[in-house]
Amino acid sequence: MFRRDNAVSSTSTSPVPATATDPSAASAQAGPTGVAAASSDGQIATTSAQSPAPALPEPSYSRRYVITVFISLAIAMFSSSFAETMTATALPTIVGDLGGVELMQWVTTAFIMASTITMPIYGKLGDLMGRKFLIVSALCIYIIGSGICAIAPTMEMLIVGRFVSGMGGGGLMILSQAIIADVVPARQVGKYLGLIGAVFSVSTVLGPILGGWFVQVPGWRWMFGFNMPLAGVAALCIVFILKQKRKELEAKLDVAGIITMIFAVTGLVLTVSWGGTVYPWLSWQVLGALAVFIVFAILLVLAERKAEEPIIPLYLFQDRNFNLVTISGMLIMAGQMGTVTYLPTYLQIVDGLSPELAGLMTVPRMVGIMITSVSTGFIAAKTGHYKWMTIACGIVVTVSFFLMSTLTTNTTLFVIGVYIFLMGFGNGLGQQIFVLIVQNEFAHAVVGTATAGNNFFRQIGSTLGASFVGTLFTSGLTTNITAHLPKGVHLDIADITPENMVKLAEPVREIVRNGYNDALAPIFLIFVPIIAVTIVLCFFVKENPLATSINHGAVNGNPDEH
Repeated sequence: MFRRDNAVSSTSTSPVPATATDPSAASAQAGPTGVAAASSDGQIATTSAQSPAPALPEPSYSRRYVITVFISLAIAMFSSSFAETMTATALPTIVGDLGGVELMQWVTTAFIMASTITMPIYGKLGDLMGRKFLIVSALCIYIIGSGICAIAPTMEMLIVGRFVSGMGGGGLMILSQAIIADVVPARQVGKYLGLIGAVFSVSTVLGPILGGWFVQVPGWRWMFGFNMPLAGVAALCIVFILKQKRKELEAKLDVAGIITMIFAVTGLVLTVSWGGTVYPWLSWQVLGALAVFIVFAILLVLAERKAEEPIIPLYLFQDRNFNLVTISGMLIMAGQMGTVTYLPTYLQIVDGLSPELAGLMTVPRMVGIMITSVSTGFIAAKTGHYKWMTIACGIVVTVSFFLMSTLTTNTTLFVIGVYIFLMGFGNGLGQQIFVLIVQNEFAHAVVGTATAGNNFFRQIGSTLGASFVGTLFTSGLTTNITAHLPKGVHLDIADITPENMVKLAEPVREIVRNGYNDALAPIFLIFVPIIAVTIVLCFFVKENPLATSINHGAVNGNPDEH
């Protein structure tokens, strides 16, 4: 098996560049002393420039095949993203129907946590077994989760359905990105990752609109039922179009790594979700969850040091670029997922918008993402330069969060739309490029594992962001409203829904509007210095040449050189 975490033999102290199938690519990416090659036992070895090891056979795919594969993957990604945006818009109504406003954050957190846990598993198994069977399986799991959500009689059952959906959704994201790297070289991957970003943008525009329609016409349950056949179509397309054979799993599955990772992620999420809301920060429940995270995080590292095929290989962290872009993506996703999730509800409560109009207010963000994600992918493919995009991403997102922190109940919808557009514009500048950088840093034989590792920590950021913001928002909302209600007037936070707002007396309604604004706007300001850190980190990214072959070796093939 192809591994990079074992001992590495080297005849040179220079970083080992990527291999390529054509002489021009080899000369452009190879250093003066050697090239990376896989030894007979699967380990990385460094050979001299005088006797380079033969490159792996380079697959040749027609443009028509690549496009049809991409369309199939786009449908799969669209179905997942589509459901998430519909759910975000319908969430206030769902909570009003099922009750349990204190569980509202778990509707989002459950999906993110499940997808986070499964990402590294899908990534590693995809490298070892092939990705076609896995992505079809992920779609089937996603369909089952959607079915559970559609018939859920309680918030608890809805959360279970979201968790199951997340188990499939984690595979869709990772496997789609890795399959693209299977059919096009890194130099061209940026274009397709950018187009994937555009697919997300379209789904995020249509999702809130249809989500609002489902809420008001057939009912919110039908939006989950609507998404099931869409995911089924994606599965059928991949079955008949993608030309990949399933490989036998020759290595032992990293069971210890999987178990310790599940407990570590769960402990971390529970610590942030419970602390200060469900239980006091110093309660035994929160401290116990924190202890579980620390213990199993340590056990995870120990397990990965010994595993034959680790789920999260430690050699990933020997690569400087991997660390820089992964941390940057994690911080940005923490802010984006944590705050954007609450915007549709904010607009319905504070500005009195209908679910459809609140959904439409997310369109500027998606337009911004679409513009930059597509253009940066094509620019990276044409010029080979991408570092400046990551720096610009941090700058624009930081500015947008500062502007969002200035929101008041009197801020016009036009101004809010401009701020939201800037947020999306900045996000599109870097998030797809972060994935491109990671895929370019490591050999194609481990592209799924490396991609999953990057997305795993970005999802950790999403999970922490959603939980952190949920904790602060719920606490701030309760405090703000309770402190300003007239004596003798009691208002249960669980009763604050768009439908119930019209039933409140005007003075109470104004207190709720101010409470919502004063609970959310300061959270944007908290994230300003956090996201600004990414600007500094991206200055230290090394702009390695983008590989021009699919079966390339690592840009820095020798882990000892990182």
